[in-house]
Amino acid sequence: MKRRTLLTLLCVPLLAGPAVSAADAAETVTVRPDPTYRHQTFEGWGASLAWMAEATGGYPDPIRTKLTDLVFGPDGLNMTIARFNIGGGNAPDVPAYLRPGGAVPGWWKAPPGTTRTDKDWWTPGDPAEFDPAADPNQRWWIDRIKHRVTTWEAFSNSPPWFHTVSGYVSGGFDANADQLRTEKIGDYTAYLAKATKTLEQAHGIKFASVNPFNEPNTGYWKTTLDASGNPTGGRQEGAHIGPSLQSRVIPEMARALPPGVTVSAPDETNPDLFAADWNGWSPTARALAGRLNVHTYGTGNRPIPRDLAKGAGKPLWMSEVGGSWKDGQDFTSMDPGLGLAGQITGDLRELEPSAWVGWQPIEDYNAMKPGGERPEGMNWGEIQIPFDCGPDATVTNCPIRTNTKFHTMRNFTHFIKPGDRLIGVNDRASTAAMRGENLAAVVHVNAGAAQDVTLDLSGFGRFRRGASVTPVVTDVGGALKTGAPVQVVNQRATLRVPARSVTSFVVDGVGSVAPGTGLGSGKPFTFTGVQSGKSLNAENGSLVQRTANASATQRWTLTDRTGRYGNRDQFTITNVGTGQVLTATDGTVTLAPPGTSGAAARWIPSTTGDGTWTFVNAATGRLLDVIGESREDGARVGLYHPTNGPNQRWTAS
Repeated sequence: MKRRTLLTLLCVPLLAGPAVSAADAAETVTVRPDPTYRHQTFEGWGASLAWMAEATGGYPDPIRTKLTDLVFGPDGLNMTIARFNIGGGNAPDVPAYLRPGGAVPGWWKAPPGTTRTDKDWWTPGDPAEFDPAADPNQRWWIDRIKHRVTTWEAFSNSPPWFHTVSGYVSGGFDANADQLRTEKIGDYTAYLAKATKTLEQAHGIKFASVNPFNEPNTGYWKTTLDASGNPTGGRQEGAHIGPSLQSRVIPEMARALPPGVTVSAPDETNPDLFAADWNGWSPTARALAGRLNVHTYGTGNRPIPRDLAKGAGKPLWMSEVGGSWKDGQDFTSMDPGLGLAGQITGDLRELEPSAWVGWQPIEDYNAMKPGGERPEGMNWGEIQIPFDCGPDATVTNCPIRTNTKFHTMRNFTHFIKPGDRLIGVNDRASTAAMRGENLAAVVHVNAGAAQDVTLDLSGFGRFRRGASVTPVVTDVGGALKTGAPVQVVNQRATLRVPARSVTSFVVDGVGSVAPGTGLGSGKPFTFTGVQSGKSLNAENGSLVQRTANASATQRWTLTDRTGRYGNRDQFTITNVGTGQVLTATDGTVTLAPPGTSGAAARWIPSTTGDGTWTFVNAATGRLLDVIGESREDGARVGLYHPTNGPNQRWTAS
């Protein structure tokens, strides 16, 4: 949630017109969707309410209603997931210092005269010390959007001040020291559970999950005091809670929640810290975390959470990200829109999340304008409005502005819908989705000159007469412009997309799977290491890498044991030469007799569509890994936790 600059360069070109002629030269791109590699059912798009709802929930009806429609309405961002921020709240004697919208109220009633030094007065279950009417602004949003929201999550940025070490919700005086008092873990989880239950009963909603953390293993959250002893920063709620302490909180949170509500965690800021959290949890904490959440403020190593989640059998959300993608506040440049579109594309492709949830679609115009939080200004949020509008505000004196991120995001949210399944695609700048057995849409992003994009649909097995592709384009000239449909001919359709644009290709009449395609087709494959260039070889009951020689001991067939075409299906991998089955035994990789098919002999293949694969062992959660990152002929292949290293990736041929 901390505002920071994102360096994400994936962009997708937009199609604007009919089939192109050879006379008009343009860069050519071939996009090949793969229906044999299907993600889990997509739960939807979402946002955290938090600051934007706190700041605007008390605005006059014409303004706040329009804002909810822009975020959750079908003509707006069309979101169906909402994360409610349970505030911690500072002590009554602490002067205001948090950013506009950031002072989310706590759910407690402090006795008269309570100060920041009084940290042992609150008792779980005492109705006199709990405020069931807390946070009316954020709760106004609940009532307005609950008919559109299908999934609710509650989350906390910081415990209340009386559960913290520093006595402030903006973090500790040491940003890298644990902020949650260990003797108050049970009180803190009871506080979150009580607030969640109160919201459910008061508003007629049901929370799917509660997350007690936000970017907990970072050094972002620090409180600084002025000469008078009052805080001046940070300016938002946050708390460092390291992996060991997270391990203690997760079981307590699970015990505090009713059946059917899961604990999600850790909402870490990037994939690497997410992995550090997971690797630091106890087996009990891992078992009791019902869903894994990760932020992508860092985009490196996104496949690590993907494979950790698969190995653990846990659903995975991309639960928060935001960014500016251009210096200077700007409502017309395509740079922010292309940046967000690239971020979404990379997240979906490399993480394989079942939901994509942004941070704040609505940001404070005053904070984003030049001289606000930065001298040059910023472009956080898809929508901006001043957070200091008064009770007599109108859409004229409190204007609502949208930038190009609002438009390019709709290229995703209007055409990839809850219930769809994203599928593999060879192009780094494209996202494809199936609806049932039909290809529904391909979203493609272009940061450069005009492109001729060919959709190669040869992976599909059914083409209805008159099958077509219709482009819906967003560029500097307008948003969601529908072009003329182009007929699919010989399993292909080529369309031109304009420069610096995002295009949703709406596909009609194409579906199913072409026979004999995919890893599970029964065709033998050779798997060659990305790092070493050597192939997996069955040798004396073990697995080694050898220089490619086309021998039967370097050929493997995969048999799907749990499903068909799913990205979490479990396969047995059988050597063509020996008939033996690849398996995990006592922490090593061995070859078991033909017919072996228990969990240790099952593997979950993962790919980003670039032609390389990782193989997650279903019993251990570990990956096939060349031991010691060796490039030597005959080096052993073993098991190791996901690193996204080239010694864990294999090309199939």
